Amino acid sequence: MLITPAVADADGFAPVLTSVLEASDAAAVILRLAPGDERDLINHVKQLAAVCQQHNAALLLDGDADLVARGGADGAHLSGIDAFSGSLGTLKPERIAGCGSLTTRHDAMSAAEQGADYVMFGEPDAQGARPTFAGIEERVAWWAEVFEAPCIAYAAALEEIAPLVAAGADFVALGEWAWSPDTIGKAAAALRLPESAA
Repeated sequence: MLITPAVADADGFAPVLTSVLEASDAAAVILRLAPGDERDLINHVKQLAAVCQQHNAALLLDGDADLVARGGADGAHLSGIDAFSGSLGTLKPERIAGCGSLTTRHDAMSAAEQGADYVMFGEPDAQGARPTFAGIEERVAWWAEVFEAPCIAYAAALEEIAPLVAAGADFVALGEWAWSPDTIGKAAAALRLPESAA
């Protein structure tokens, strides 16, 4: 799974997205939109959703559940159990609803009980802070052992990928640091898969 930088210009970003998807064969992209006019945002989503879908990748909007259907996206990634719970009526059952920024085990279990399509552990908050890496590995291993809903682990660097896979992550999320075909290719190699689980 790939998490974009904040996108303000879909025309300029579409070629970058295309090249990175071709290098990674990612299953999904979480699109972060820069603030803007609602009509412009919807048009950005439509344009980038088409790029993702041409590469068999789902496009999820970061926190913008209300724009999902109007932009033709596949779903949304919600941060925190409150945002997730409040968006279910907009997304389900037709669209993907994923949940990250889960600070407690109870919140993660609550998201699963409410029908989360996945949970994500380890992504940075708005200030860039994240749990310790050992804490992320522990949370991933706990989830993989107990729950069926897919677990996505956020890797902040290439060297984090293999330990997260070993801990039991179903998918690995890569953020802004990975947005070049060369880096994505190295990430795919680190997964020791045929360039298919980023």
